[in-house]
Amino acid sequence: MASGIFAILDDVSALMDDVASAAKVATRKTAGILGDDLAVNAEKATGFLASREIPVLWAITKGSFINKLIIVPIALVLSATFPVAIKVILVFGGLYLAYEGAEKIVEYFFHRKKTGDEVIEETEKTSGVSESAKIKSAITTDFILSVEIVIIALGTALEQSLTMQIITVSIVAVAATVGVYGLVALIVRMDDAGYRLIKRSGDKGLLSKVGHLLVNSLPVLIRIISVIGTIALIMVAGGIFVHNIEYLHHLLPEVPSIIKEFITGLVGGLVVVAIFTGGKRVFSYARRTR
Repeated sequence: MASGIFAILDDVSALMDDVASAAKVATRKTAGILGDDLAVNAEKATGFLASREIPVLWAITKGSFINKLIIVPIALVLSATFPVAIKVILVFGGLYLAYEGAEKIVEYFFHRKKTGDEVIEETEKTSGVSESAKIKSAITTDFILSVEIVIIALGTALEQSLTMQIITVSIVAVAATVGVYGLVALIVRMDDAGYRLIKRSGDKGLLSKVGHLLVNSLPVLIRIISVIGTIALIMVAGGIFVHNIEYLHHLLPEVPSIIKEFITGLVGGLVVVAIFTGGKRVFSYARRTR
């Protein structure tokens, strides 16, 4: 009886060692996309009233968990039965990410900046709609990034048993969500932490200086994150295109991969923006001429 229990414990210990090793490899493989995920989602989670930052971030985090609950079983089934479908899903997801990144660039360079009165008026009219739209957009973007994270993690465990694949992918999915959105929460609450330090120190001494640094750094950090998030969207999309479309994979082999992926993602995004914008104008013109 005792020997049987020890044998079971030994098997469990061996399984946990295997899981830890597989999860470590999968996490290392997904480190790059997790960095992009952090930049993109931090940019998506900013721009709200201070009182709404945590509720909005919590809504996005719950959406991210639901995304992964949907993605993980589908990825496991498709990997075993119809692996080509994963490539198709990734490419369509890449088009969405490329569109989001390119649209931000087009808007920055070509759209007229609004005056203060226009911004206030628009904020008053669309604050609730804007919040729900941003949450929806963030969850959609998270879905695409989560697909890539799950597929990369699954790719590191394909030679393992089904049980190992499920455990490994699940660990990476949960760790990615908790890690990314935990860091995002720290970023968006930097100013609150700074104000508390200033208040506690009576605006004197080292704590006060640290508090002012946190408060003054947040707007700069948000602008940096916005730029990095846009670049990350394009880079992730370009990487998806290059690695999953055979023609692009072999195109211009002498060009460094980082430049190739950025150009590919940007071109793809601009094409989608042009098609989408043209389609909206045609639809609008057709409605007016009815």
